[in-house]
Amino acid sequence: MLDRPVSELSKPRRRLPDQRWQIYPQKPEFAQNLAVLTNLSPIISQLLINRGMETPEQVQAFLDPESLVLPSPLEDFPDLAISLELLQNAIASQTKIAICGDYDADGMTSTALLLRSLRTLGAQVDYAIPSRMHEGYGINKRIVEEFHSEGVGLILTVDNGISAFEPVARARELGLAVIITDHHDIPQKLPPANAILNPKLIAESSPYRGVAGVGVAYILAVSLAQQLGQTKGLIQPMLALFTLGTIADLAPLTGVNRRWVKRGLQHLPKSNLPGIQALIQVGGVQARGEERAGEQGSRGAGEEISNPKSKIQNPKSLKPEDIGFRLGPRINAIGRIGNPQTVIELLTTDDMGVALERAMQCEQINASRQEMCQQIEQEAIAYVEAEFVTSLQDNRVLIVVQPNWHHGVIGIVASRLVERYGVPVFIGTYEDEGHIRGSARSIPEFHVFEALEYCHDLLGKFGGHKAAGGFSLPAENLQMVRSRLIEFANQCLEPQHLKPLLKIDAEVNLNHLNQQLYQQLNALHPCGMDNPDPVFWTPNVQVVEQKIVGKGHIKLTVAQIVDNQEYQIKAIAWRWGDYFRLPSRVDIAYKLRENYFNGNTSIELELIGVRLPIQIQQFFVSPPTTSSTTFEYKQRQYTCGFYKNGIEAELRIKNSEGKVLAMQPGHIIGLLGTNRQNAKEVDISQPQYDNIIQAALQALSVLSADS
Repeated sequence: MLDRPVSELSKPRRRLPDQRWQIYPQKPEFAQNLAVLTNLSPIISQLLINRGMETPEQVQAFLDPESLVLPSPLEDFPDLAISLELLQNAIASQTKIAICGDYDADGMTSTALLLRSLRTLGAQVDYAIPSRMHEGYGINKRIVEEFHSEGVGLILTVDNGISAFEPVARARELGLAVIITDHHDIPQKLPPANAILNPKLIAESSPYRGVAGVGVAYILAVSLAQQLGQTKGLIQPMLALFTLGTIADLAPLTGVNRRWVKRGLQHLPKSNLPGIQALIQVGGVQARGEERAGEQGSRGAGEEISNPKSKIQNPKSLKPEDIGFRLGPRINAIGRIGNPQTVIELLTTDDMGVALERAMQCEQINASRQEMCQQIEQEAIAYVEAEFVTSLQDNRVLIVVQPNWHHGVIGIVASRLVERYGVPVFIGTYEDEGHIRGSARSIPEFHVFEALEYCHDLLGKFGGHKAAGGFSLPAENLQMVRSRLIEFANQCLEPQHLKPLLKIDAEVNLNHLNQQLYQQLNALHPCGMDNPDPVFWTPNVQVVEQKIVGKGHIKLTVAQIVDNQEYQIKAIAWRWGDYFRLPSRVDIAYKLRENYFNGNTSIELELIGVRLPIQIQQFFVSPPTTSSTTFEYKQRQYTCGFYKNGIEAELRIKNSEGKVLAMQPGHIIGLLGTNRQNAKEVDISQPQYDNIIQAALQALSVLSADS
């Protein structure tokens, strides 16, 4: 018989994604009742229940965020009143104000928002952003002393400063007033600023709790304009920048973020800001269903694949993915490998010519960033496979440090490694022989900022929140930091956590996937963090055709038979080239997307999960006690059964001539022959093999039921 495992002959192909599928409990009666009360379809009601809504009132507040009664920000932010007083006095006395921003999309949009608004309100204001390459994140003593030498009287931090105790103390020593606006986690010791605006310092029940740095800047700017009675012409441009920064920073789209982003997305296409128009013109907005590849990290919102012909599909309103995949990356690319001044000029200029020049610079730098990411990702994977892959289950965290990587893009690579290996990732590169700088990205059960605090005595600067962070350390401490992070990971992670978590809303048959359902889903928009795009799943579909397109994406057609009728639909699986070819029978998890092509609109699937159908999984995990049986297929007799081979069960099907077809779960390549020596590799997804495998599994299923 065939004794050598199939896997030995099919190593280049990776298994299927090793995911945890978490399917929300379905509540059909509750969903039906809620549907009647709210005049929604039961499936939309189920999606809302999955997002924590239980009453018609909660549903109403979610579907119509404008109905939300907001408290005054002055009530919720204790230091807002003193911040407004400091700014009003500075404007009245023409005291120089200096903004210290950050080099990510949130920090740059925040800086631009406050620059525009303060200048419009009559302030003398300038800005500085620390060098990512030479200084790293956050305000520092050099910037403080430079501000002082330039005669600045008031420093305003945006998207940073909450952990900058020493620079703020130095500013106060020099007689400068300091307002910190930030949204990062609160350190044990707050800096001695005159005022601190941070949503993490306000009540958890506040609708302002989830705002990003640009949200704090927006609240401050709008409040100041209102106090000065000068809101005319100010709100719309600030709302555009708020929307851009909030989505690009992956802030939760709940509370006021949902309300303001929904407004902003409608306003963006007709924004009178030249920078926004230039970004849209140069970057376009990716046609739904065309090639996209997302980055999941909190300091950036995505990577897109260029399509110069793509344009805004709906000029009345944008969707978050239009920003997340097309506009945001162009801004983030500058902060990663370019000069942030480019973006500040783009978003603050009133000259369309200047705006288009800056937008083109963003375009070019983003293309360089994409190439850099791809190269570093390939190097990182090769390094992990050689050094760490066998110890991941024990270590439960991945620490990858290599020389000559650009630390402006390693955060994106960290996100991709998390997606690939399912563990928290700390990735770093050498600034010089003695120092390492890095980024961290996480899984739901692991808190990055707490992990960094656990190593605080071994690190230089660090900061972040639950999902992501940044850090530096002396190179000599690397092994100790590695040990400490492994210790921390083993305290908070169980082995079952070490698979990417896929949350699935509901099961849907392919015959229900139509334009009507897609339009109903619009009620949930804008979707994003904490209000994710709905994810559906369909069991036991047939992969009718599949091919690789672009840079390693799988384009496929799947089919399902419902009530004796076959339904087919096209799908795309971004960056899944490693899993090609997919087995012919799978359960799929996906999001719905509209695809525009030649003036036609169709619904497609964006595949995000795939697994062997449950019945096949069960066979391989616990084969029937009577392990073999006979069956007939196309008037020929066969025997089939499960056999242990290596560490896994193997299905073998034997015909009357003694030829055996052997396959293992998750593999697309099987073996066909009378023994291992003369066996040839065959693609078992091809119909002639797939059909006989299905017949064998059916026979074993009957056997299992009878035994």
